[in-house]
Amino acid sequence: MKKTGSKSLKMGVRCISVAVLPLIVLLGALAEVKADEADAKRMVKAMSDYMAGQKSISFGYDSILEVVTKDHQTLALASSGTVLLRRPDKIRATRSGGFADVEMLFDGKTLTMLGKNVNLYAQIDIPGSIDHLIDELKDKYNRPLPAADLVMTDVYGQLMPDVIDTKDLGSGVIGGIECDHFAFRTKEVDWQIWIAQGDRPYPCRYVIKSVQIADGPEYSIQVRDWKTGDKVAADDFGFQNTTKAKKIDPKDIPDELPKQFMIGGAK
Repeated sequence: MKKTGSKSLKMGVRCISVAVLPLIVLLGALAEVKADEADAKRMVKAMSDYMAGQKSISFGYDSILEVVTKDHQTLALASSGTVLLRRPDKIRATRSGGFADVEMLFDGKTLTMLGKNVNLYAQIDIPGSIDHLIDELKDKYNRPLPAADLVMTDVYGQLMPDVIDTKDLGSGVIGGIECDHFAFRTKEVDWQIWIAQGDRPYPCRYVIKSVQIADGPEYSIQVRDWKTGDKVAADDFGFQNTTKAKKIDPKDIPDELPKQFMIGGAK
């Protein structure tokens, strides 16, 4: 009887071990995931604080905007440009590509939008900060600026509140700069960001993908020539109409996309 009891005890221990081991592994994996999530949020917060602390910033960028045709073909529209800003209320941005050559200037009071390829410009009085300008363009004028969250004062507050999933993907190299790579998910979009390692944790690459639109088009921006402080060129952010561009009403600003990319346009 003693032998039988001993054998039963050993079998019971084995069964418990077999049952508990996967649970231990799972708990370990969950702890690692939580650590990765915390690290990812910490790095995004560090980037946000660094960006907010820079009073003058300039950089060049290359971007890709994807559009999806009615027959589910994804097309990529490439453009390049520059951004120069002085917090809290001055910014100049340019963008040129196969379908647009535009410049935006804001001096803290007036926004000027210049279409260089059509030699037209429009102006809107929007006194306030860069943050206020971005919000007004999105909410009042229905002209959201792609990736504008990255130049606002509180990048973390813009990007992170609706995140429901976080992944730390290790490191990557963007334009020769070693970066920390993170992926996030909200109910509306998936987005990824590559943050420069070291004492200048600026966003080197940002990709956002819609999960609510069929075929999930993406927008991506890759940053280069990052400069801050005294290295940023001087600028008065005023509009000089050197090409004698014609002034138009803001509501008459033409759409940047050519007709073949318009809804209902020719195939």
